[in-house]
Amino acid sequence: MSSEENKKLYGLLAEFKNPGELMDAAKAVNKAGYHKFDAYSPFPIHGMDEAMGLKKSKLGWIVLGHGILGMLGGIALQLWVHTTAYPMNISGKPEANIPAFIPVTFELTILLAAFGTFFGMFALNKLPKFNHPLFNSQTFEKVTDDGFFIGIEAEDDLFSVEKTEKLLKDIGASHVEKVYDSE
Repeated sequence: MSSEENKKLYGLLAEFKNPGELMDAAKAVNKAGYHKFDAYSPFPIHGMDEAMGLKKSKLGWIVLGHGILGMLGGIALQLWVHTTAYPMNISGKPEANIPAFIPVTFELTILLAAFGTFFGMFALNKLPKFNHPLFNSQTFEKVTDDGFFIGIEAEDDLFSVEKTEKLLKDIGASHVEKVYDSE
């Protein structure tokens, strides 16, 4: 029994020669119906999101929601403090002096939006993840310099080692390898 048989298959990693081939390959993999795949390159490639069929990020809505929560919380806290908890009559000014609430409301809006950004990114990126299975591949080290890769996860509904490997080779992959999880 080989060591590969003891490990869980993460997916297939295919190398392409240049960004143009990677873009064409991403379009072909997306068109073939795969959803759990990603493209890797040493620099951003314009149009790759569309080629991969990626949806807009939910992070903007998370940040907006937390910002609104911070704003409403800031106003509610100050209204409660000034009208109920510690009401004071200072020079005949109204207890609920909304213009005076602006600095605290602004700061709480920014604070909660920042927390929403930070924790939203953690959740959406499935962090913390201390080691990605692709780091087990010696070939993948080229991605920081001159490598262009597509990785298709074994968890994809359409994944079959033979069919997926054939697809990757048919669309121009110069090298295809199986990647195993390090569990």
